[in-house]
Amino acid sequence: MTRLLRKTIPALVVLLSAQMLLAAKNDDRVYQIASILSGTFEGSTPGNRLRLDISTITVDPNHPYDLFLRVSGQFEKTNVQQQGLIRLETQGNDIYFTYIPHFNPTVTALSMDAGRFTERELTSACSFVLKPKGDGFVGDTLGTTTCALAMQGAFGKWSLELEPGNLRVQNVETAETLRFGLQSRKEAKK
Repeated sequence: MTRLLRKTIPALVVLLSAQMLLAAKNDDRVYQIASILSGTFEGSTPGNRLRLDISTITVDPNHPYDLFLRVSGQFEKTNVQQQGLIRLETQGNDIYFTYIPHFNPTVTALSMDAGRFTERELTSACSFVLKPKGDGFVGDTLGTTTCALAMQGAFGKWSLELEPGNLRVQNVETAETLRFGLQSRKEAKK
């Protein structure tokens, strides 16, 4: 019995250590993505006069990397006003990015309802996996209509590329690209 314990305990320690290292690595990646996204971004491509205000928000202690997104301004001749929650979480080796829209324009990051969603908002959510690429991360939406309700006008498959100070959203089929540059970084509210 003692011999068996001497062999299995070190094996269990190695196995648990490997799992903790993987979890720590994923948490570092989620933190890095949240850090890249936090702040105020201004559109930098022609016709893109949109402003993205992204700030940390705590709606559930089990999700420490939630962000509140507010999009305002004009794209070409269309006025845009959208808001919602970005949830970043690890699932195995993957980092999931989920955007849940708030269709009620009065909901803000400070609203009591910032973390409450209607059934329509939840079924309109847009999710995809982010993978490391260069100094940042990249991910593609799953299909042609999966994010169309969550993000006004987002028909087709879209790619999101994040790197420190910049983010890019591109339609995979048409190559229509929206670039944003970081204008200011808001202090984390944690």
